[in-house]
Amino acid sequence: MYLLGILLTTLGLLHLTTAATFTNPLRARDGSDPHIVHHDGYYYLMTTTWTDLRLTRAKTLEGLKTGETKVVWMDNNAARCCNVWAPELHKLDNTWYIYYTAGNRQNLDNQRSHVVRGGAHPWNNPFSYAGQLTPEWGIDGTILTIAGKNYFIYSCLPRPQWQSLCIAAMTSPTSIGGWKLLSEPSLAWEKVGSPVNEGATALYNGTRVWVGYSASYCWTDSYQLGLLAYKGTGDPMDRNNWVKGQQPVFSSSEGNYGTGHNAFFTSPDGKETWNVYHATTVSTGNCDGNRYTAAKKVEWRADGTPDLGRAERTGTRLVGPSGE
Repeated sequence: MYLLGILLTTLGLLHLTTAATFTNPLRARDGSDPHIVHHDGYYYLMTTTWTDLRLTRAKTLEGLKTGETKVVWMDNNAARCCNVWAPELHKLDNTWYIYYTAGNRQNLDNQRSHVVRGGAHPWNNPFSYAGQLTPEWGIDGTILTIAGKNYFIYSCLPRPQWQSLCIAAMTSPTSIGGWKLLSEPSLAWEKVGSPVNEGATALYNGTRVWVGYSASYCWTDSYQLGLLAYKGTGDPMDRNNWVKGQQPVFSSSEGNYGTGHNAFFTSPDGKETWNVYHATTVSTGNCDGNRYTAAKKVEWRADGTPDLGRAERTGTRLVGPSGE
């Protein structure tokens, strides 16, 4: 029995040492507003580059640090050439689309949400411009799917200097209908520096649905994540059918400041949910290219609600997603 115990212990250690691991950050610079999708054996990472849309792919999270990268779209239209933010890769109707924010070179007053259309494969097929989604100022667009219907959630300005979340039904992958207010920065932790709700992202667990979002001004260390919980019935565009969490769910920790503008993705085997987010080492917060990309597994409580935990110190070796 003693020898058997040694053998089992050795095998266990061998398993641990050969499991896929990674360290944060996954992207040390220009890692803002990250979005990850796993498809066809690869992770596809997008972040804000300010000038274009780029895909980086690799078969492991650790591999994204040196993965293949290519520019898939750059625009020379003066109205949408610049300040390119928050790209997200989504598959709708068996076609890949990238939703992103862009505007002109002069200022940020004309930031709008746009979309480019690809093909059946995100890497092998080219992208082309498909349209502008928001007629007014609108940034950080994402896709929410409930009961087979797609909605577009983005950060809007229903009143000056008061960034809120708007929601609109999608009439096609490249167009939306009229918008309604989904959430506004009503709580104290959402208004540090400036009242902000932005960077929405959908989170699913079985039939349950949440929308994560970032709150407070990114030039503060109070930039952090909150959650809206869908009640499970009723029109998703009616804000009364959502419950806002009264406290943030993911905040600055262990030298990671301004942990926000996240996205959720699934592990290669589909069994785990992961959180990819950006942060900075600047203790007062940061909104520029010094923000880095990091990832952490989402845990689930006994009642089925998500536990995002705390961001570990960069350089900590972590076990990677299941199925790598």
